[in-house]
Amino acid sequence: MEMQQRGPARMRGGLPEVDVGTVDGLLAETHRAGAVAVLLSAGDPLRFPEALDVAVVLPELIAAFQDRLRGAVIAREAEAELGTRFGVRVQPSLILCRGADTLGLIAKIQDWSVYVDRISRLIDRPLGATATVVASIVPVHQSAGAER
Repeated sequence: MEMQQRGPARMRGGLPEVDVGTVDGLLAETHRAGAVAVLLSAGDPLRFPEALDVAVVLPELIAAFQDRLRGAVIAREAEAELGTRFGVRVQPSLILCRGADTLGLIAKIQDWSVYVDRISRLIDRPLGATATVVASIVPVHQSAGAER
């Protein structure tokens, strides 16, 4: 992906790229606009190929939530420090923030309905409520003939 300089943040995939020095400005600007920031901590796409899927889904989520969400991609060199700050334990993760407050994280690629449900709950939750993490859920199937 080609990166262009745009104000304090570079653009990546149509979304601004933030780092340790620019993330607070983006969070403050997004909050002043009455929106929630969604930051993508993608990790190395060679190690985490689903990061590319999440990067494709993020602009679609922003469009679906209209003016309620604004997205950005965390620069690779800032992922460790910002990951610690926001509580990222799994990559890729979407980090939802209202101002400087982390509302929650959604880890890995999810079904569209999971994204819509979790994001709706996070952005509609009252301020001060506990942040949550959504991880991939793998269904457990019982083998044929197993007792229920």
